[in-house]
Amino acid sequence: MNYPLPIAKLIESYMKLPGIGAKTATRLAFYTIDMREEDVTEFARSLISVKRDLHYCSICGNITEDEKCAVCADDSRDKSTILVVEESKDVMSMEKVREYHGLYHVLNGVLSPMEGTGPDDLNIASLIKRLHDDTVKEVIIATNATTDGEATAMYLSRLIKPAGIKVTRLAHGLSVGSDIEYADEVTLLKAVEGRREL
Repeated sequence: MNYPLPIAKLIESYMKLPGIGAKTATRLAFYTIDMREEDVTEFARSLISVKRDLHYCSICGNITEDEKCAVCADDSRDKSTILVVEESKDVMSMEKVREYHGLYHVLNGVLSPMEGTGPDDLNIASLIKRLHDDTVKEVIIATNATTDGEATAMYLSRLIKPAGIKVTRLAHGLSVGSDIEYADEVTLLKAVEGRREL
């Protein structure tokens, strides 16, 4: 049996979201039908607002409603350190820790030859431009510990080091509360490489 066209289109729309298959999309579509009309309208407005009202910060590439994001606009931040992340959601995660007080730079992706993503597709040129300012002393690369994340980190390191700026990488390895016997070889290798003195 085919669904009526509005339901079929809604299911198709939900399936465009990451991690949403046909079953989940169908369940969400029927849940949406049962929602109050004002809740659905508010949901639709939120989706439209995200596309219309947000853009990238002119300095770091983070998402913002203003010309500059809240971090770049904050004069109390340590301007000698820039932490480079893949996506804006990574900035939000780091800010939750409340221990990092420097600036950020959002690449909006990683180098991925398999997906056809090269240096020109990322927010790298503006990072290099920011480094011409003598106040930056360290760049912390916080890309994910994936093949593409590691390749991006190595590429950035080779670009930045000739400028005499310290380049560091976030430590990777065993997560708190995990058992060594269940860790894979790469995680164990990163844990050993990232060891620190007690």
